[in-house]
Amino acid sequence: MTVETHELANGIRIVVEPMPGLHSAEIGVYLTAGGRHERVEQNGIAHFLEHMAFKGTPTRNALRIAEEIEDVGGYINAYTGKEMTAYYARVLAADVGRALDILSDIVLHPLFENPDIEVERGVILQEIGQSLDTPDDIIFDWLQEAAFPDQPFGRAILGAAERVSGFSRSDLSGFVGEHYAPERIIIAAAGAVDGDRIRAEVERLFGHLTRRPRPPVPAARFVGGERLESRDLEQVHVALAFEGPGVRDASAYAAQIYASALGGCMSSRLFQELRERRGLCYSIFAQASGYEDTGLITLYAGTGAHQIRELAERTVDELRRAADGMSRAELERARAQMKAGLLMGLESASARAERLARMLSVWGKVPGIDETIARIDAVTPEALRAFAEGIALTAEPALAVLGPVRDAPGRAELARRLAA
Repeated sequence: MTVETHELANGIRIVVEPMPGLHSAEIGVYLTAGGRHERVEQNGIAHFLEHMAFKGTPTRNALRIAEEIEDVGGYINAYTGKEMTAYYARVLAADVGRALDILSDIVLHPLFENPDIEVERGVILQEIGQSLDTPDDIIFDWLQEAAFPDQPFGRAILGAAERVSGFSRSDLSGFVGEHYAPERIIIAAAGAVDGDRIRAEVERLFGHLTRRPRPPVPAARFVGGERLESRDLEQVHVALAFEGPGVRDASAYAAQIYASALGGCMSSRLFQELRERRGLCYSIFAQASGYEDTGLITLYAGTGAHQIRELAERTVDELRRAADGMSRAELERARAQMKAGLLMGLESASARAERLARMLSVWGKVPGIDETIARIDAVTPEALRAFAEGIALTAEPALAVLGPVRDAPGRAELARRLAA
């Protein structure tokens, strides 16, 4: 399968990957504007905009937007991340043009009418409330804030209720004017798609946009801190993070393999030692996430109030043991998990389209699957050990704990045990 890329004169990038044999297609409008691009007074506005896109345009009200997609059996949705906001649709091949027309309309021509703003404000405040009532959800927002305090990268994507309560129409329009510029738009499509047709449609729908400068984006600075909050819950939820490499860093694949071997699957060290052998938790995992200029190695577990200290100490001990050397078998198993997850995921047109947009955003091109596999295969036992040693010997942690935290060790105590 061949990836086709094209750039319009105004900077909009188009990337298309036909997938023979499919009857459906995924097409999305991806904007490199998300939570980290907000000023402090704008926290939550990128996510608010995502909601408002579906409330109506000059030619479609909210019901018509839904009906036009669902009349042909399609699906439309959006999400907001730290570095990207995506609006996407899944339709049959014959309806790709319709989907692109609707997506362009909701992204470029939202009305932002005051009654709709007030309705959606209430919806988002309910969403924030739901998040605050979900311990294994809010714990990661707190961890991010502890890791990157007093900076856009550390703030919750949903925003704080007091900020969301005050957003006006001019605030929404202002963020669009700052960040929804053509050179920050990627149109990605995969599945039953025709590249020439999509390029022509994108030119018609988006070609009139003009370039404009982007405000500077502050670099993320991992600081490390802690937040322990007592709440009357059945479990203590604990999340620990270390700074990891950004997506362009040479050690990015070693970080992924490290996290998988440490806590990415049932055979991983944390799962086997803390759940299977010692019964200290039900849920435990580790993951690596990479961004433009930084990354995170995140560990999470939920446990009983009287087991939190042992669980935290045993977790740190596993980090130290990993630095003494992960076996070649662990490396190969984690490598196989990464490759299988990548290849299985790419059997979906949705996953393909998202990968196209993300790769083009990061690299300015779309590396072939073989190139990505080769990078995974290139991680050596020595590189894996060096990464594990960096975490265990020199890294500063960030910590978030929620629940009956009386016996929970703090960040300083865990750092001392890690360095011992």
